[in-house]
Amino acid sequence: MGTTRRQLIKGMALGAAALALPAAGRALAADAQAVRYGGSAWLGHYPAWLAIKAGYFKEQGLEVGWESFGTTSARVSALLSGNIDMAVTAAPAALAVMSRGSRHFAIIGVPENFGRVEGLIVRKGVQQMADLKGKKIGVTFASSAHLLVLNLLDQAGLQPDRDVTVLNVPAPEMPAAFQSGQIDAAAAWTPQFNAIKAMPGVKVLADDTGFALYKAYGVTPGPDVLVARRAFLKEHPEAARRFLKAYFRANEQLKSQPDSAVPALVELTKLTPAEQLEMVKGADWYSAAEQSQLLGAGSKYIDGLQKLAEMMVQYGQIDKAPPVREWIDPAYL
Repeated sequence: MGTTRRQLIKGMALGAAALALPAAGRALAADAQAVRYGGSAWLGHYPAWLAIKAGYFKEQGLEVGWESFGTTSARVSALLSGNIDMAVTAAPAALAVMSRGSRHFAIIGVPENFGRVEGLIVRKGVQQMADLKGKKIGVTFASSAHLLVLNLLDQAGLQPDRDVTVLNVPAPEMPAAFQSGQIDAAAAWTPQFNAIKAMPGVKVLADDTGFALYKAYGVTPGPDVLVARRAFLKEHPEAARRFLKAYFRANEQLKSQPDSAVPALVELTKLTPAEQLEMVKGADWYSAAEQSQLLGAGSKYIDGLQKLAEMMVQYGQIDKAPPVREWIDPAYL
């Protein structure tokens, strides 16, 4: 990638703004355990938000506070500095921190797979990656969609800057850039992915299921992972277990009763109910039972995360691939 993930993390050091949530449900017991969660309006944070609004955390004796962050880098920095206890982040950001040797956090869960709502969209007539030779591909540099494009080009035997022109387009500007003809193909994730896909005369050439590591390991270019401070886990192991119990209860609601989650989620995202429902249904929400398969001993998924780290080295995003299993801790599931 022209701009590395590390550069993005350094360059996007925006401040975090705490959101004060109204008290919901019955009053908390005096001895309720406080947990500070770092989130945003991205779908990976839906389970935590829903568990707060539905009172699932309260039922587990937890007082979960929500802090909203404008960037992944700000959220990860807050976790490393001890200002929050838990968060969801894109795995590449976590891998970048691991590669620098930080052991202040662990991966304790995998919320979802959003591979069907991220991909490369082209105009009809383009049948394969080779048809994009000499064309302009718009992508947000150092994003999961950028990693997808680089891998798709690799699979097709094409090279960026030689066979195609890869342009850095901010995600919010992607639909307009594609519609105006500034770019011939757009790599995006929801909600921009959905907006472009709805335009006339276009089609999805490939989504995350075409990513090499998804085919082999079920790992998308930028999978979300639930991370926690190791110090918090050591000091409050039972609170971590109760957090995950409530968290995956929310996941089950998102999976089996998506309509019922919409009223709470639109408060966070400001989407219309129809847009929100489409977002929820676009992801595959993992259950608590599936976590042992994803994060347990001998997990193919963890092997995939390791391969993702190695791919990041290949594409110049990080200097070395960390031993990912050393950051996996499924003990609280």
